[in-house]
Amino acid sequence: MAKTTDAPKKSRAHIIYKLGDGVRVPGVTTVLSILNKPALVKWANNLGLQGIDSSKYRDEMADIGTLAHKMILDYFNNAETDTADYSESQIDLSENCLLSFWEWAKGHKIEVIMAEAQLVSSGYGYGGTIDCFCKLDGVPTLLDFKTGKAIYPEMFYQLAAYKELLVESLDVVDSCRILRIGRDENEGFEERLVTDTSKHFEIFKHCLAIYNLKKEIK
Repeated sequence: MAKTTDAPKKSRAHIIYKLGDGVRVPGVTTVLSILNKPALVKWANNLGLQGIDSSKYRDEMADIGTLAHKMILDYFNNAETDTADYSESQIDLSENCLLSFWEWAKGHKIEVIMAEAQLVSSGYGYGGTIDCFCKLDGVPTLLDFKTGKAIYPEMFYQLAAYKELLVESLDVVDSCRILRIGRDENEGFEERLVTDTSKHFEIFKHCLAIYNLKKEIK
């Protein structure tokens, strides 16, 4: 792994998605931010009862997730990951995620077609960044990596939106999988195969419509 320091982290860049004519469109995660997330409210309350600042803790976990994603993508590209902007503890937890992914990957043949690809739907007017589209054991498969303790409903809506971006771009997606890669042994590893994303995408489209209407009202 790369050299590490305790240097302060740089701000995470906000990706701007645009149509061919330059018109900006929202990203998948921005669209889904309109949803109520009761599990998140309970989680924040529990942290507060323990005297933990939920905002700082969330940012810390997000940084670990960002680095873990980067390590996995660099693994695909045979590249060394630059960890200079992360703390030792963040690097350790991210490497745990990478090791869990390696264990899963050893049982499969993975031929990467695109990784961390930014795509835009001209038909629906939104954008998103695909974690990995590959041939998994010969099957065209969308992989979405998640770090954390559980898989929540909105993750399926996100997956469906990413699948639509791929279908619009490439026309062939035979399988979709969420890989929940825990940051330690307690969080574990979970793989979820999603064979039908049609209803999940309907929910996403309704969220997109509400997001756009609220934007018009403002």
